[in-house]
Amino acid sequence: MLSGVVACGPFGSDDAGGASGKPTFTVAAAGDVLIHQELTDQARKDAQKTGKGEKGIDFGPMMEGVKPVISKADLGICHFEPVAGKPEGPFEGFPNFVVPPQITTALKDVGYDTCSTASNHVLDHGPDGVKDTLDALDKAGLKHTGSARTQEEAEKTLIMDVKGVKVAQLSFTFSFNGKEPPKGKPWMANFMKLDAIAAAEKKARADGAEVVILSVHWGREHWANPSRPQLTLARQIARKTGIDLVIGHHAHVVQPMEKIDGTWIAYGLGNQIARHDVPTGLTEEGAIGWFEFHKSGKGWDVQARYVPTFVDIPPKADDETGKLPKGAVTDHRLVDVARALRKNEGLTSEQRARYRIAFERTEGTMLNRGGAQNGLRPLQGLPG
Repeated sequence: MLSGVVACGPFGSDDAGGASGKPTFTVAAAGDVLIHQELTDQARKDAQKTGKGEKGIDFGPMMEGVKPVISKADLGICHFEPVAGKPEGPFEGFPNFVVPPQITTALKDVGYDTCSTASNHVLDHGPDGVKDTLDALDKAGLKHTGSARTQEEAEKTLIMDVKGVKVAQLSFTFSFNGKEPPKGKPWMANFMKLDAIAAAEKKARADGAEVVILSVHWGREHWANPSRPQLTLARQIARKTGIDLVIGHHAHVVQPMEKIDGTWIAYGLGNQIARHDVPTGLTEEGAIGWFEFHKSGKGWDVQARYVPTFVDIPPKADDETGKLPKGAVTDHRLVDVARALRKNEGLTSEQRARYRIAFERTEGTMLNRGGAQNGLRPLQGLPG
């Protein structure tokens, strides 16, 4: 969190300047936040138990599994993909999302500080949808970038003070699903082009940014391997701009991390929270990227880690009895799998096996472009 202090242990050092006395800070970043109807139904169910939330909707219990990680970072970055509506609804799912704005409060509560908003769904409901989304993020106390309500807002670089370091966040998307910003308002959402990204980074530096982080919505859905356009653009960004870190999303499955000429590229962090109509096993898996920035000469040395996550999804009830299978999970929950396995509180044998599969598959995917050679590893490993 922007005002937080990094803890000892896997999250870094309490020393704000690090052992060298030079500036250092941590970033936690995750993939898509995409609220499907089943998740809204779960939030209603949870609100009945907690008595919290707004208009009978509480996403807190669903999200709290990642709070121990996100809240420890000096800067927490989420990707808010859909359009936020009114607290009482009505809500819509695919293809033109309108989701409960109550999710923004839950994101803030687990420790997120800022969200990228440029996505293929950002223009699902035109200018009103953009306004409602950004209003909801503002109300929750979350900073944002990637879309804008006014030209003035679009032209203002998001720069945050992170332990005394001025950190800028940029956000771009490869698609608006065939929609276009209103005539005369091309600034409403950021379309992904190398020249536009380079210009935004240059402006951020001119505005005083010491570090620039790029959130980019790109790639091919449900493909764990980066696409050729992703690989090409990643190299152009690393070699033709001064961007310090690239955080990718959109594929809804985990993709690798790779260090290119000193710049870490997280091609895709999967879903942070989602519930697709047909869960594939991969869409329930995600990763939180954990990045430690250390001032080094004129630039920054960045160490990359990752935290495998998993979304528990209850199976369908039996058609005749209306009951879930014995031992099945009963609630949608976002899980830090290594932490859950270490605590091992009430886990079934099926959960333990599934979490291990999620961890090991995420690890294999993360490392398949040579990241281990540059120190990429899990923030915490599996218990023995």
